[in-house]
Amino acid sequence: MSDSDAKISSGLSRRMFMTASVSAAAAMPLVNSPTRAAQPASEKPAEPRDLSAVSMRINKQTYNLALDNRTSLLDALRDHVGLTGTKKGCDHGQCGACTVLIDGKRALSCLSFAVMNQGREITTVEGLASTDGELHPVQQAFVDHDAFQCGYCTPGQIMSAIGCINEGHAGSEDDIREYMSGNLCRCAAYPNIVAAIVQARDEIRRA
Repeated sequence: MSDSDAKISSGLSRRMFMTASVSAAAAMPLVNSPTRAAQPASEKPAEPRDLSAVSMRINKQTYNLALDNRTSLLDALRDHVGLTGTKKGCDHGQCGACTVLIDGKRALSCLSFAVMNQGREITTVEGLASTDGELHPVQQAFVDHDAFQCGYCTPGQIMSAIGCINEGHAGSEDDIREYMSGNLCRCAAYPNIVAAIVQARDEIRRA
């Protein structure tokens, strides 16, 4: 065999080897893909959970809801009843923006499951004003003392203030600051909030 023939033969061999290697590599994923695509039974999507029937009195109106047991009272109010006055802030019970009254006592609705409140009386900020539009004394006091700026925390502040007064924890400004400390105001309107609660407290006592 001549040197020329050897070079051609060698070149063809190398070319054939490289072509076969590349083809084999490309074919491997195709061969293995059905095995990889098969999803283990443990990874199959979970079946939807059954819904629970929940009946609550919200702002003196009865609501019959079908809810996942994991639904918070906050999400039930906002997403299922349409009462968006109650705000979602931290969703961890740390800011007080979601405060409502449950049977007259203030509570953080983000930390309470809706199903836990079966048959209870829930009051949100939408339920405070009278039917003729007259504001609750605490609402009016917040307006009078400019006790809000951005307004995001205001519904929770108002509901907590009502609870604070009803609980007898508004005897002094120091008491008010202590018992309202769970409600954060990012605009730092705290002096105005305290003044508003003092005004509302005195008006409620005279009523």
